[in-house]
Amino acid sequence: MVPSRRVYLLLLIGTVAGLGLAIIGNDFNLPQSLSLAIWLTLAWDAIILLLMALDGLWAKRQRVEVERTPLDRLSIGRDNPVDLTVKTKARRAILQLRDTYPQAFWATPAVLEVALPPQHQEELTYSVFPRQRGEYNWGAIQLRQLGAWGLAWHSWHIPQAQAVAVYPDLIGLRSLSIKLTLQNSGSLKRAQRLGMGTEFAELREYSTGDDPRLIDWKATARRSRLLLRVLEPEQEQTLIVLLDGGRLMTAQVKGLAQFDWGMNAALSLALAGLHRGDRVGVGVFDRQLHTWMPPERGQNQLAKIIERLTPLQPTLLEPDYLGAVTAMTRQQTRRALVVLITDLIDKTASAELLSAMARLSPRYLPFCVTLRDPQVDTQANTPTLDVTGSYGRAVALDLLAQRQVALATLRQKGVLTLDAPATQITEQLVERYLQIKARNQL
Repeated sequence: MVPSRRVYLLLLIGTVAGLGLAIIGNDFNLPQSLSLAIWLTLAWDAIILLLMALDGLWAKRQRVEVERTPLDRLSIGRDNPVDLTVKTKARRAILQLRDTYPQAFWATPAVLEVALPPQHQEELTYSVFPRQRGEYNWGAIQLRQLGAWGLAWHSWHIPQAQAVAVYPDLIGLRSLSIKLTLQNSGSLKRAQRLGMGTEFAELREYSTGDDPRLIDWKATARRSRLLLRVLEPEQEQTLIVLLDGGRLMTAQVKGLAQFDWGMNAALSLALAGLHRGDRVGVGVFDRQLHTWMPPERGQNQLAKIIERLTPLQPTLLEPDYLGAVTAMTRQQTRRALVVLITDLIDKTASAELLSAMARLSPRYLPFCVTLRDPQVDTQANTPTLDVTGSYGRAVALDLLAQRQVALATLRQKGVLTLDAPATQITEQLVERYLQIKARNQL
């Protein structure tokens, strides 16, 4: 039982009233005014405390029922909703609820406060933001219920122990899957998925802006109207994703390790490749290629990749790019789009990366994807007025310039590149992959 603010206010009022009575009695020379004020104050306090105890007992008899909806797999770096179902009894209930979520999570809001009518059931929702993958335990639900007179909070807890696993960004994967399905069904503009491919898809009427080279003159002659051949990118190609799990990928960006941003991008790319009918394989490396999943097609491949990658964590080891690429080429001898997700600093520090990616060309189509810290972008683009800020901005600008030199060197060697903030890498990587497919670059 916890006293409410109203109890403290009433006790304060009784104390002030007793003090005022004693002062008035002293002014009128009443000999027993002080003792009378003390006894009246004590009596007032006793009555308030007794009413508070009765109010707490009443609240105990009117306890609400609370149950947490069983939690599914959570997504790292996302606000995951958690639902609590509350049922009241014959009286109105004013509640404060706090769920015992893992300490490594951020919760919004941390405490739920609600007033519910009698004989009512309502679903309350708060969200948790996991910052690391793994398995975590939920504990009991802590509750406070205010008594009918508003004098006491009755406190208790409801056991709701549950173990929940935190996976990569499954919420983002579901959204991407819906988007790709809509594209495949034609609900979005066909121009976003069809382009200068090699496989015939269909005939359609010519419209302004279409490429005249795609007009099918024989079909036009037969039907007496301009008809256009629509070509799709070739299906059933091979996509290999290599994810760096070394030292640079341990850096934190917006509460998540670069490795987690890279893993989310790798899984989204794998999903897009499987939707396009490609064979998708994934490898994770640091000093060696310690995780390898041979390329396969079909949606079951995505589930296998998720389960295999989820337990992995980055290490403080320098990555061996040449070793990873060499090991991959032994496993995959046929031509493939090889996407390496990593980070780089400058041309000198990333010399091994440049050499490894250049080795893939022209047998494979190499694609280097680098994750950039958005804070560096912010500092480089923010004007400063003091000396310290100017030095910081100069360093940020120099870092970005050195990255561009390294990326330009890669492009000169026939390597496709994508450099984007870690928080935006997933969307830009999937879009770039769809463009590669549409242009039949592989």
